[in-house]
Amino acid sequence: MDFDSKSRFKSVANYLCTTLGVFALMACGVAARGQEADVAKKLQGFDAYMEQTLKDWNTPGVGVGIVVNDKLVFAKGYGYRDYEKKLPFTPKTMQPIASNSKLFTAVAAGMLVEEGKLTWDKPIRESVPNIQFYNDQLNSNVTLRDMLSHRTGVTRHDLIWFKSPFTRKELFERLKYLEPQEPLRTTFLYNNLMFAAVGQIIELKSGKKWEDFVRERIFTPLDMSATNYTIADMLKQPDYGVPFREKRDSFELYKIPYYEDTEGVAPAGAVISNIDELSHWLGALMNEGKYNGKQVLPASVVKATLQPAIGLPNTAGEALGYWEILNPAYGMGRQTASYRGKLLTFHGGDLPGFHSQVSFMPNDKIGVIVLVISDHSAPLYNIISYNIYERLLGLDQTPWSQRQLAQRLANKKAGTEARSKAGGDRVPNTKPSHALGDYLAEYENPAYGILKIGLQGDQLQFSFHEFHFPLNHFHYDRFDTPDDEQYGKFSVNFRTNPQGDIDNAVISLDQAEVVFTRKPESLEASVLEKLAGVYLTPSKVKFEVRYQPGTGLMIAFPGAPPQKLIHVKGMQFRTPLFADDIYEFVLENGQVKSLKERTPSGEYSFTRQ
Repeated sequence: MDFDSKSRFKSVANYLCTTLGVFALMACGVAARGQEADVAKKLQGFDAYMEQTLKDWNTPGVGVGIVVNDKLVFAKGYGYRDYEKKLPFTPKTMQPIASNSKLFTAVAAGMLVEEGKLTWDKPIRESVPNIQFYNDQLNSNVTLRDMLSHRTGVTRHDLIWFKSPFTRKELFERLKYLEPQEPLRTTFLYNNLMFAAVGQIIELKSGKKWEDFVRERIFTPLDMSATNYTIADMLKQPDYGVPFREKRDSFELYKIPYYEDTEGVAPAGAVISNIDELSHWLGALMNEGKYNGKQVLPASVVKATLQPAIGLPNTAGEALGYWEILNPAYGMGRQTASYRGKLLTFHGGDLPGFHSQVSFMPNDKIGVIVLVISDHSAPLYNIISYNIYERLLGLDQTPWSQRQLAQRLANKKAGTEARSKAGGDRVPNTKPSHALGDYLAEYENPAYGILKIGLQGDQLQFSFHEFHFPLNHFHYDRFDTPDDEQYGKFSVNFRTNPQGDIDNAVISLDQAEVVFTRKPESLEASVLEKLAGVYLTPSKVKFEVRYQPGTGLMIAFPGAPPQKLIHVKGMQFRTPLFADDIYEFVLENGQVKSLKERTPSGEYSFTRQ
């Protein structure tokens, strides 16, 4: 019988590997059990703390997970995932994690950086030429890191995407209308639209939708098979959360609809997961991208997202005297700070009814996941996380719940009192300047889209995205929607143009007033073409009205640059320079006879040649 030394060597090696593997698994199991026992000992009294916290905060349900090194050593639900049906919250309860989706997007973008398809710190237009920002300064300088660290100087403008029909591509194309409030890289201004744009960039550079890219490159290798992006998919699972909130002027809890309009802004906040599967993600983040011994996330990318990109103010310390959190900074898709001398990285997530936090202490290999149901209870994801870290580190417990509960109750009382005084500046006995029918129109803002004012009976109707409310006359040309329990009021102030027509609707949205301009009646191209031609001034000077498909009409006087003619109504137009200077084409029997110009000083007539 021949002897195959190589085969024998392989057999011995296999024997040793198998034997050592069994011992390794046994050792890992013993270590994991040891960690669980150690954590359980340090968490003595935590269940009672949670029971009291949920009672104090009138909270339907909370899920808590703790990861030590790379293992989920504690996972438990408190209260209910469905408060109405009294179904218990469990480690498998699915719920939207909202902005905790952002780090998935940052890591996904980093994978393309690793492949040479994107760069962190060169202008993003070098990689994506079709992205456009508000001005040349931003176009020439904004980087991927700027977009992922909220330091573009552009504020959030959430009501562009919130409850809107816009696709991701449409949101991407609206970036060019967002005027910066601060200089680039000087101020932290949170912006979900920038993350939506990065999701679109991932699709442009990889050829795969953001959802598919993240699933293939992150969810699947991390065994996150239940994790998904839509409420419809979540509801197919056997265990999922139901959104509740507390009434503004009482402590009654009531169920609210799921927020489902996330497709456009999905890279900023659409991931839906649970404690069990988020622990795989957290474990990989805590271990330089490794999961079950395999390198799933590039270590350099994980490290890059942690690197501080812009500092945040010490608001809690300076305003309230709470100095436990010190010197926060934002990296890409997550923050860092010192918590009582320990490095902490974290991010919160908030959508109607659901709130979350994923955090860990890199130098201590401790991570915490907290999922919360109900809007008024959102601060609990910080409060509970801090309490767990203090217990596991053997620190005295900071009275975070008492501190923030006092703030919550004070703010709730102040809100009730403030609403009782609403309308104190109303001027009595005024009337709208026009008949109600004159307000009916679609008003448009290039970034925010369409505001539609309709009429039902003798009451104006407000429609903006998925918001639909009646409008009640307040005074003069101001109309308000009813004070909605969840969304409050929209207040619309109508403005007239110099000709006395209702021209604009102004609403305070997000961080500023937004002007919606009345959309004129559309004129067919054949009509516009008919208006084009040569006209003669009283002094016999010729000038042209030109028509260009896709652009419209332009008026060109000798020696002056052409100016666009903006349709006002009927045959009336104006230039971008003057609202009180109207050009009106005069037609007889369908033929253009002349062009009149009306200014505050008088009226001029120009004959068609």
